[in-house]
Amino acid sequence: MKSLLLILTLFSITTNAQEEPISAFLEKWKNSKEYLLEMAKAMPEENYSYKPTEREMTFGDQLLHIKSNMDWLSSTYFSTIKKEKGEKKELSKEEIIMQLETSFNTVYKIIEQTPKEELKEIVDFFAGPKTKLQILNLLQDHVTHHRGQLIVYLNLNNIKPPKYVGW
Repeated sequence: MKSLLLILTLFSITTNAQEEPISAFLEKWKNSKEYLLEMAKAMPEENYSYKPTEREMTFGDQLLHIKSNMDWLSSTYFSTIKKEKGEKKELSKEEIIMQLETSFNTVYKIIEQTPKEELKEIVDFFAGPKTKLQILNLLQDHVTHHRGQLIVYLNLNNIKPPKYVGW
């Protein structure tokens, strides 16, 4: 009897984990936001124009690129509200951080309201047809990719990056 109860419990946990990619994403997204914002705050404003080589984006441009990608993916694939591209202007460190935080919060709200069945939908994507679940994974993967670059930027400026925040 105990064995059957254990098997049923494990099956229930596994099934819930597989059926709840949105909950898993939102938990990770919240931590990802806090981690990236800590990095953005750690870099002095005068170093927001820093870039290790000529062909790379500046620290500030990396943050704005992350923000733009979040806006694009979430509005294009998970919302009917389309984001307007704003004119490109120089932003202060504080403005960049505020815009990043707003974008993270907007993505959170949009994904939180997405029915889990919708994640199976196939959408047109420049890299070929993808499910919305794949787009959801790309949202986080893109942030992680550029955040890794920002860790290097901080280290090259002798700034200790914040402690890693995982799940």
